[in-house]
Amino acid sequence: MISAAPPPVPARLTVGEHLEELRRRLGVSLLAVVVGASVSCAFADRLLAWLKRPADPYLARLAFFSPAEGLLAYFKVVLASGFVLAMPVVLSQAWAFIRPALTWRERASGIAFVWWGSLLFALGGAFAYTVCLPLFLKLLLTIGGGAFEPVISINHYLSFVTGMMVLCGITFELPLVVVMLTRLGVVSPAWLRRMRPLAWLTMLILAAVLTPTTDAVSLMVVTIPMTLLYEAGLVIARWFSRG
Repeated sequence: MISAAPPPVPARLTVGEHLEELRRRLGVSLLAVVVGASVSCAFADRLLAWLKRPADPYLARLAFFSPAEGLLAYFKVVLASGFVLAMPVVLSQAWAFIRPALTWRERASGIAFVWWGSLLFALGGAFAYTVCLPLFLKLLLTIGGGAFEPVISINHYLSFVTGMMVLCGITFELPLVVVMLTRLGVVSPAWLRRMRPLAWLTMLILAAVLTPTTDAVSLMVVTIPMTLLYEAGLVIARWFSRG
C-alpha cells in the first residue's frame, strides 16, 4: 500500500512578507473583535449585571466619578465580550501565521489547537467567575467587619473582574502550551519532569504576586489549579510522545 506523499513545502518568505502576513492576521483578528463587540452592544446591560453578580452580596451599587466613566464602562464590557467571542478567530489566525514553519504532520493539529484553546480559555473564565471572584470579593469587600462601606468605581471594578477572568483564561491554556511545545520538539516530557520542582515554585510565586489577597486559602485556590494544569499537560505530552 502506497502512503500519501506529504504536500510540497512552500517557499520561504522574506522578512517583509512575514511582516505583511502578520499585519494581515492581526487585521483579521481585530475585525473579529470589532464584530463580536458590535454584537455584544445589544446585551451590554445584561453583561454588566452579570459581571456585578459576584459582588452583589457585599456591594449594593457601583459608582462613577467622572461624566464619561459610565460610558467607558459599557465600552470596556462590550470590548471584553467581543474579545471572548472572537477567540476562535484569533487562535485560528495565530495558527495560520505559524503554520508555514511547521512540518506537514504538525499542521494537522490546527483544528485541535483552535478548539482546545477556545475551550480552555472559556473554562478558565468560568473558574474565575464561579470560584476566584466570589472568594476574593468576599475577603476584600468585608474587611473591617462592617466598619467601612465600600464605594467602588465601575471602572475599577470592571478592570478587576475582567482582568481576573482573562488571567485565568490564559492560565488554563497551560496544558495546550505544554503539549504544543512538546510536539514541536522545543521541550521533552523528560525535561518537563526534571523541571517540575522549579515549575511548582514558579507557579507558587506567580500566584502570590497575582492573588489580590494575602491569605493562604486564596493562594492555594490559584496555585493548585495551576499545578494540576501543568501536570495535565505533562501527562498528555507523554501520551503523545509514546504515540
